[in-house]
Amino acid sequence: MAEPSGHSETNLVEPVGSEELNSWKRGFTPQAEIWNGRLAMIGLSVGLAVVLLVRVFSGS
Repeated sequence: MAEPSGHSETNLVEPVGSEELNSWKRGFTPQAEIWNGRLAMIGLSVGLAVVLLVRVFSGS
C-alpha cells in the first residue's frame, strides 16, 4: 500500500516506562492486554495446581 505523497516520516515506537506499562487501564489498550495475559496465566496455573492436587490426594 502506498503512502500519501505528503507523509515521508516513519512511525517510530517510543519506549514506555514500567510505571506506564503496568498501569491499570480499561478498554483495548496495550496495558489491558498485558493484564489479560497475566491474569490468564494465573488462572491456568491455579487450575493445573487444583487438578494436580486432586489427583495426588484422591489416590487415583
